[in-house]
Amino acid sequence: MSDPALTLMQWLSPAFPVGAFAYSHGLEQAVADGQVTDDASLQDWIAVLITEGSGKADAVLLSAAYQSDTPEQIDATARAFAASAERLKESDLQGAAFCDTARAVWNIPISGFTYPVAVGAAARAKDVPLAQTLPLYLHAFASNLVAAAQRLMPLGQTAGQKVLANLAPIIAATASNAQKASVDDLSATSFAADIAAMRHETLTHRIFRT
Repeated sequence: MSDPALTLMQWLSPAFPVGAFAYSHGLEQAVADGQVTDDASLQDWIAVLITEGSGKADAVLLSAAYQSDTPEQIDATARAFAASAERLKESDLQGAAFCDTARAVWNIPISGFTYPVAVGAAARAKDVPLAQTLPLYLHAFASNLVAAAQRLMPLGQTAGQKVLANLAPIIAATASNAQKASVDDLSATSFAADIAAMRHETLTHRIFRT
């Protein structure tokens, strides 16, 4: 029997084939607009996403899916809650890829879920503790944005790791809150990030899908 922690780390590692490297979550537009220009503004941007925006919403959806006997209903809510077509595309495509691999490797009977719902449902199926799943999911979310930023602007490896280290308490707190949340607690007030994600669709020169 595999160690649940190792399974979780595999699911959320850069090597897992969900194509996370192809998505910037609207960050590419924010950099193009001059809203994110250095490590300090990047840290602030990600912190707001985790505490008030899509990161927080994903954590609530993951938790709800983990605790639900009908994750299909949680997935419908996740799709309705997406702030833009780009955000929905990102969650839909990554989630579908996650489901395909989880089904092929671990025989988990999930298909076509959005990303946070897929991870929540899979963690429940494999008895991976929710208390471990939530912070690692949010850490992977933040790590992918830091990696995207390093392709978009002058941001060294050490500076990127400092950003992640500084975000650790925020990630832990958001994960803890989400563990006790339900879909009734869904909210998002990161308007600048949502607008950036919407505007990215028409960005002339871009390297990311969102």
